[in-house]
Amino acid sequence: MIKIPQLRFALFWMAFVCWGSLVGQGKLQLLPGTEKIYAIKNGIHRLVGTVSFVYQGNTMYCDSAYYNDQAKQVRAYGNVHIQKNGINLYADSIFYAEQQKYAKLWGHVKARDAAYKMSADSMDYDAKRGRAIFKSSGTIESILTDERITCERGYFYPANGSFFFSGKVHYTKADLDVKTDTLQFAYEQQKLYFLGQTQMRNDSTQIYCQKGWYDVKHENGALYKRAEIYQKDNVIKGDTLFINLQLNDYEGRGAVYFKDVSRHIALLGNQAKFSDSQHLAYVTGSSLGFMKYKTDTLYIHADTLFLERDSLNHSKKLIANNNFRFLHPNLQGIGDSAVYSFDEKILCIGKRPIMWSENGELKSKSAQVFFKDSLLEHLELYEKASILFELPTDSLYNQMAAEKIYALFDSSGSLQNVDATGQAWTIFYPESEKKINDSTIEVQREGLNRLFAERLFVELEKGEVKQITYFDQPDGIFYPMDRIEAKEKRIKGFEWNPRLRPKNPLDLRKD
Repeated sequence: MIKIPQLRFALFWMAFVCWGSLVGQGKLQLLPGTEKIYAIKNGIHRLVGTVSFVYQGNTMYCDSAYYNDQAKQVRAYGNVHIQKNGINLYADSIFYAEQQKYAKLWGHVKARDAAYKMSADSMDYDAKRGRAIFKSSGTIESILTDERITCERGYFYPANGSFFFSGKVHYTKADLDVKTDTLQFAYEQQKLYFLGQTQMRNDSTQIYCQKGWYDVKHENGALYKRAEIYQKDNVIKGDTLFINLQLNDYEGRGAVYFKDVSRHIALLGNQAKFSDSQHLAYVTGSSLGFMKYKTDTLYIHADTLFLERDSLNHSKKLIANNNFRFLHPNLQGIGDSAVYSFDEKILCIGKRPIMWSENGELKSKSAQVFFKDSLLEHLELYEKASILFELPTDSLYNQMAAEKIYALFDSSGSLQNVDATGQAWTIFYPESEKKINDSTIEVQREGLNRLFAERLFVELEKGEVKQITYFDQPDGIFYPMDRIEAKEKRIKGFEWNPRLRPKNPLDLRKD
């Protein structure tokens, strides 16, 4: 969890700003050891010796100083030290012009209080604009902890308590490391605003963005422009990410990406939420989920993809709500909704799914697909189940229907055999081979074979029926090709839906 504690930068800058009043009103009170030399020609007073003086509670020390009474300008050189109320300011030299409300500090510039110290090569203060600037190599460090900020340029606006750091800004404390091009710090609000390429990291989280803000006190914020979050088990990306690091909760907008590393699943969408406190994660809007296995990838789409997580935020199930579609190298399908169990590796599809395997189309009221590693193992179709295989000629189909169908896949992902129970019914067109000559064999359809039984076991090869085993007295009939009646060609409720079949992952996201 990333925290950026409140800084006391204002004390540093106020040490410098208050020096603007040092020669602004009244008279300087010289301390013992200081000598004043008058240069009548140009009206400049020179202070030499052990130079020290007091003005309105400010004490200043230096090796030598020049004061132009008429122009209201002061130049101090060598070991310059200003002190007030426990705040100390150091520099090699200082120039201050009261009329222009401008001051310049050079060389080994440092400011220090009881908690922080700041250093820079040089520093400017423009009172008219209410802005203090250091333009080269600034560093701010805590005296009490290991907190540290470095940058190339820094700006402070006392009126609104805002700081701007730019040029390789680097913040570190304990295990926290923040790097950015430009950082605005709203002191009173305790908010950080990132402008440019930004990186935040600690032992468990890495964050990247191009723009954003972070509320230090409440540990939440927003990241914009290619925002990315990397954790041990999760990766989150999006055009915009709203973050709560205290709860480890995130919301995404625009091209959102979420990856659960342990489950090998990634989710894409236009809107998303990932919450450890609520033990959930979901994406919606042109969503796509994909699970990467050893050799194959399972792609899933729905209006909303929802990860159900346990109390330890381990993903248990992927729930696809409305307009479900999926794509696997050996099986594709559609349905109303689905649930995938990561532990059991079972995909449950409800409300009349349609699936396709090679030249086959499978349908039922509900279905379960069983995976083993990256391979399809088998599937089960429940209630009004059917399988259709399109044959290469004459718009013919080998067909099976039953109350329940158990279909087993071989190692290549092809349907190997089908076990149909409950009013099982099959229509298939057996074929025979006729040798024309030594190099040519002609395959011919012999006719239509219709078979009814309570249970049928069918062995397949590329959609062709190789053997049928029945387990009770069947009711069957055979029609030669020239005597097939139209009503016998198709099972009850026959539908062939090739246009609904997903072809590639991009098709899944199309409404």
